[in-house]
Amino acid sequence: MQRESMEFDVVIVGAGPAGLATACRLAQLARDNEQELMICVVEKGSEVGAHILSGAVFETRSLDELFPDWKELGAPLKTEVTEDQIFYFKDGESSTRLPGFMVPKTFHNKGNYITSMGNLCRWLAEQAEALGVEIFPGFPAADIIMDDGRVAGIVTGDMGVGADGENKGSFEPGMELRAKYTVFAEGSRGHLGKRLQQEFKLIEERSPQHYALGFKEIWDIPAEQHQPGLVVHSAGWPLTDDSTGGGYLYHAEDGQVYVGLIVDLNYKDPYLNPFGEFQRFKTHPEIAKTLKDGKRVTYGARAITKGGFYSLPKMVFPGGVLAGCNAGTLNFAKIKGNHTAMKSGMLAAESIYAALQQDNVPAELPDFEQRFKDSWLYNELYRSRNFGPAIHKLGTWLGGAYNTIDQNIFGGRLPFTLKDETPDYANTGKAADYKPKEYPKPDNKLVFDRLSSVYLSNTNHEEDQPCHLVLKDKDIPLGVNLPEYGEPAQRYCPAGVYEVVEVDGKAEFKINAQNCIHCKTCDIKDPSQNITWVTPEGGGGPNYPNM
Repeated sequence: MQRESMEFDVVIVGAGPAGLATACRLAQLARDNEQELMICVVEKGSEVGAHILSGAVFETRSLDELFPDWKELGAPLKTEVTEDQIFYFKDGESSTRLPGFMVPKTFHNKGNYITSMGNLCRWLAEQAEALGVEIFPGFPAADIIMDDGRVAGIVTGDMGVGADGENKGSFEPGMELRAKYTVFAEGSRGHLGKRLQQEFKLIEERSPQHYALGFKEIWDIPAEQHQPGLVVHSAGWPLTDDSTGGGYLYHAEDGQVYVGLIVDLNYKDPYLNPFGEFQRFKTHPEIAKTLKDGKRVTYGARAITKGGFYSLPKMVFPGGVLAGCNAGTLNFAKIKGNHTAMKSGMLAAESIYAALQQDNVPAELPDFEQRFKDSWLYNELYRSRNFGPAIHKLGTWLGGAYNTIDQNIFGGRLPFTLKDETPDYANTGKAADYKPKEYPKPDNKLVFDRLSSVYLSNTNHEEDQPCHLVLKDKDIPLGVNLPEYGEPAQRYCPAGVYEVVEVDGKAEFKINAQNCIHCKTCDIKDPSQNITWVTPEGGGGPNYPNM
């Protein structure tokens, strides 16, 4: 197929914190040295920020380095944290507030800001464009261009292909965007990043990557229940037995709160429904008292890369680099990944800029790994290296105790190595060993159903297009996953994409791809590893206003 082609110095995949920080830092270096660099950012969402979902309590360390005058420039950071409250929920009624000495000091948020990362990314995009960066929203990176074993750019997705695979009258082929270096900052479980890790063997001798599913709702609440700057975290109920994670409630500006639940995807019970657990979480009196008489205004969910230091892949390869959550730079000990994602992108930018100054541009960035090892980012991730494995191996209480001692007394330097070598999907237990769970019925006050929730995410896809949720073997859902695991896709998907329905007296596996909110959970948790998420047509998916 003939495709139009454009040449750039650097192509960046993904207009999230990592990708936009890369673009801004590269453009700054070019400006400061009176050079011109052609920098392009492609973003699959309909606009910058449309696919961004994060808690978020934001640490400004990277932003302080990137734009020291961010306050004067109008960055949307308005609500500074005023208080941290951390609770242990024993059950659905009782709670215990934990004193500061009983929790890792990394959970303390003095000096951080409660913000919408979608809005912060929109602001970063404005700064990037002012520096001369070209940003193309609505253009997914669908494929990788390879030349002589080196990444040479990406191909954007074709438009106007029917569900039958045939070109419609509106067909437009994707474009080749070629570059000396390509930065893959797709976010958690990026589909091209996944391929690159396999193609270039970037994950050899690493622990398996681990993930969680993070839910978020934004609520308007009565003024008398609103405490701007209050950050609430919880552990325990509703996640008990063999599931871990935690809840959050952040009081943002304009009478709004952000409420959510993070469910680690290494859970065993195939009948566990993460969406149901989130809805149940909101009924706890400690949470419900804030949401009472409020109005839910938006909903979303997204996978979180949380394996940490021992799961980090090699980030550089011929022609490119992985950045941010595509590599897994989240600091689990802080429950934060935005400042670390930005720093990884800034390090990539500095390494790329130095390489571009050479007469013969090297295939692989020669100094990135040393820059990374010399950075505060490496130090942060190293000191939190045992945090996730401790929770996975020892559970909430013992793992939490270990982490509190390690972080508060030893600064993350206890001389032990804890690793979790079991992939999340492989932890899924057999249905015969568990019982179906009952979840609260929707009351449309605190508890809602999945379809009404997806509606609030403003999700939309062109229906007449190939399914972007690709089954390696169409017989596995009913032939293996249903009898062995009760087909958990019906439950782990936060958007109700997967169903087992009866048609003419026979079971049928149905994929409602138009509901997909691009969380990537199915690509991660399917016990048979039978589902591969690929990009749909550009602009499809959620359209989050300020998540």
